Amino acid sequence: MIEVVASMARGPVFLAGELMECLITFTNPMSHLSTSASSEMLAWASAQIHCQFHASESRVALPVQGNKQDVQAGSDTVLIPSRGERGQCVLDTPPKILFCDLRLDPGESKTYSYSEIVPIDGPPSFRGQAVKYVYKLTIGCQRVNSPIKLLRVPFRVLVLQGMPEPPFLQDEEVSPSNPFLEEDEASRDAQPLERALDMLMVTTSRRCPHMFNITNMRGKVAKFCIFKMVYRLGEDIIGTFIFSEGDIPCLQYSVSLQSEEEVQQQYQRRPGQAVSVTGHGRHLESCLHTASSHFSLPVPLNVTPGFSTDIVILKWRLHFEFVTAREPLEPPTVLQNQSEVTVWTGAEHVDVDTFSWDLPIKVLPTNPALASYMSHFTGSNSINI
Repeated sequence: MIEVVASMARGPVFLAGELMECLITFTNPMSHLSTSASSEMLAWASAQIHCQFHASESRVALPVQGNKQDVQAGSDTVLIPSRGERGQCVLDTPPKILFCDLRLDPGESKTYSYSEIVPIDGPPSFRGQAVKYVYKLTIGCQRVNSPIKLLRVPFRVLVLQGMPEPPFLQDEEVSPSNPFLEEDEASRDAQPLERALDMLMVTTSRRCPHMFNITNMRGKVAKFCIFKMVYRLGEDIIGTFIFSEGDIPCLQYSVSLQSEEEVQQQYQRRPGQAVSVTGHGRHLESCLHTASSHFSLPVPLNVTPGFSTDIVILKWRLHFEFVTAREPLEPPTVLQNQSEVTVWTGAEHVDVDTFSWDLPIKVLPTNPALASYMSHFTGSNSINI
């Protein structure tokens, strides 16, 4: 028996275009003192990244695929990284050979390093109601005259879409460099990630007050202020209501952070198919006779930023709901020289109106190292061969 352990050193979350590194250790667990101990052999091992796509049949109408059959697909001795997976493989990298003809004596282990650029043209990791995109690193191993064994390590990919310019340049950087300073390979690999994170910080740090007058058919309810419309994963969305500038009494308001998953028109199962809305946090507050109020909603680290593919679009919004009175409500009066506590009792019956409002916002990725802390992936896995 040989034990295979794969571990991603930096964590299970990566930006598209970033270098992913994984250490793969092969161990013969038998003790050399055991009487039955013997050397173990592996013919070869390879590794590659693939993205698996799955669509809900009730929401997505995919084009019918032909009946092409690969005669090798049914063979256990052919490496197919997506073998046994649901859906279809929409992206994969070329396999890289880790070794050929590995011999492990009892108690011996050997570690190999696998590195690959996470494809920049792929979709992000996403588990929605209509579609799912799942990334995995697959390590294939085979003994002589035996079926191939697959070890899969799931990981998460964040994609930077909606940025002013591509964060990862495909050509070499043209900025001046110092010929007298040595630059190792690790620092060169880190440059695209640092450049992308710097651009992400600049984009999401711009603040400018955005003012909105909230009205219904009876008049002005309040003024709303929010300082930016673009947020990173893990940031707090903060907004302020000024009810003292309104003419209509507001009894209660709620703010929800929601994502909208919309299937592209040509792939919708039914014409005019409804958008799937998912809530990720809600703030509810009673605000009668309140001059001003504010809310704070965190953007969870484990959600998917906005993106678009040929099949689906994911957008983000703030959903507001207001409950207003139809008639003016007198506020409690407190005399200046009053020394005793006054108890104000609200009206038993109030005729109300309700209305809602949606404010589109942008949600972008964050530092993948930060997102790794909240990932349900461990970045490691093992198998016995």
